[in-house]
Amino acid sequence: MQDVTPAAPVADLPDTDPVAQAEAFAEEAAAIRREIGRVIVGQDDLVRQVLICLLANAHALLEGVPGLGKTMLVRTIADVVDCTFARVQFTPDLMPADIIGTNVLIDEGGSRSFRFQPGPVFANLVLADEINRATPRTQSALLEAMQEHQVSVARERHRLEPPFFVLATQNPLEMEGTYPLPEAQLDRFLFKLWVPFPSEEDLVSILDRTTGSEIPTARQTTDARRIVAMQRVARSVPVAPHVTAYAVAILAATHPDSPRAPELVRRYVRYGGSPRGAQALVLAGKIQALMEGRFNVSTDDIRAVALPALRHRVMRDFEGEAEGITPDALVRAVLDAVPPPTVE
Repeated sequence: MQDVTPAAPVADLPDTDPVAQAEAFAEEAAAIRREIGRVIVGQDDLVRQVLICLLANAHALLEGVPGLGKTMLVRTIADVVDCTFARVQFTPDLMPADIIGTNVLIDEGGSRSFRFQPGPVFANLVLADEINRATPRTQSALLEAMQEHQVSVARERHRLEPPFFVLATQNPLEMEGTYPLPEAQLDRFLFKLWVPFPSEEDLVSILDRTTGSEIPTARQTTDARRIVAMQRVARSVPVAPHVTAYAVAILAATHPDSPRAPELVRRYVRYGGSPRGAQALVLAGKIQALMEGRFNVSTDDIRAVALPALRHRVMRDFEGEAEGITPDALVRAVLDAVPPPTVE
């Protein structure tokens, strides 16, 4: 294949010491979260976890009932970081070309030629709404773009400009007529996040903000080039051997045949997490540390991101589903069974 669309240049990392990098990262991440909080009421954990996915150069899967502000969250993030935004409503008749684009015949001065017309996936932040309502063929087109950061049309590759972040949603209420994502495709999301229903106090604030004459808006605090630079800083954070070993031990304990597995996992789990699960723990742990102004990862950082990183990677067996054992309960059992190592 021939590369026809070069990737956009990204900003160089500042040449500063690690402590200064961590402090600058924490300040910028805090500024982004503050601006998002001007529009999004509550949901602090959700905003933090979505931001971790963005800064990890990865993708997130959200599950929640309609009307909880998922679209508004992604649109607000795009405004704050000055990135392009696109929303795709997935339906059973949606075709791959509706997402990635297609070649169209152009007639210019009597000369005809095919020209590529990009689809909505050519945005920095893409909201894939109700991804499980599209056919597997359409789902796979989006997932190729997520994994490769490029799309292929007529034997030509078209690169997606960084940063590229997909936030896909699923509606847990209406599952009839849907096409659930296979386990191998779920594994490509860094996090699976639950969108909680707001408290009564938050509902009052939501009504005040959305039913008055003035609708709050978020201001830009950074840009796409700086987001890419922050992603590079996150990759450069060192991880001590005992922290890496702890992430591996947690992942191993999600497998029912592992000697580390707790009784709940042995009884109700069919398959444990893949190596991508350990990668998610370490990478998300790096960003968790940076958000707190630290240039080193602790075992507490690994534990803090374990639930969103592993809940979609632990596959329950039939008995586990029948008994109502939740993936979160299984991950919590693993964290209880694998205590952090003591370092002298």
